[in-house]
Amino acid sequence: MPTVLRLEGYRFYFFSHEPNEPPHVHVDRGGASLKAWLEPVELARNRGFRPPEINAILRLVADHRTALLEAWHEHFR
Repeated sequence: MPTVLRLEGYRFYFFSHEPNEPPHVHVDRGGASLKAWLEPVELARNRGFRPPEINAILRLVADHRTALLEAWHEHFR
């Protein structure tokens, strides 16, 4: 599970065994976790984050989308 970004208390990472899925990132904080697609940026799954926090996380994903996509493609080549 390579961590690709830590920001505002969130950990952004990939699972190494998901190469056949479209580019996405997992985000954890506390006991909550979500999965966000990167093309386009949208929520794939949420466990524990409240709607306002989901929106804030998706904004962070969108703001760092280019770097996250680069890390995705580098990891799964």
